[in-house]
Amino acid sequence: MLKIEAIHHVAVLTSSELYETSKSFYTNVLGFTVIAEVFREERNSYKLDLALNGRYQLELFSFPGYCERASFPEAKGLRHLAFAVNDVKEGFEWLQKNQVRVEQIRIDEHTGKEFLFFYDPNGQPLELYQQ
Repeated sequence: MLKIEAIHHVAVLTSSELYETSKSFYTNVLGFTVIAEVFREERNSYKLDLALNGRYQLELFSFPGYCERASFPEAKGLRHLAFAVNDVKEGFEWLQKNQVRVEQIRIDEHTGKEFLFFYDPNGQPLELYQQ
């Protein structure tokens, strides 16, 4: 059996036009900190390494030839990225205050815990889930 120790990172794509907006969203709204930012001249794109609580890593890539991917629940690939929070209602209010597109709070029918979906500047579905 393959001995995976942990998930190292999650990669998120953004258009070149929305790179700065996406960078601000992940740092100023979601609270990630910048580890490193590199402009890859040969690809005309940025790679931004971000950390959450010094433990979790997210890579934000910009691409000039960015194309949309279907994001409805049955689409192939990553459905959404979920973040654990202590207070979903507080998260809902913070996202609304920062003018983030956010859906209403729901209750997980299996766990009874609150969760909600919201979207990054590129329309990538994200989730807050009650710990």
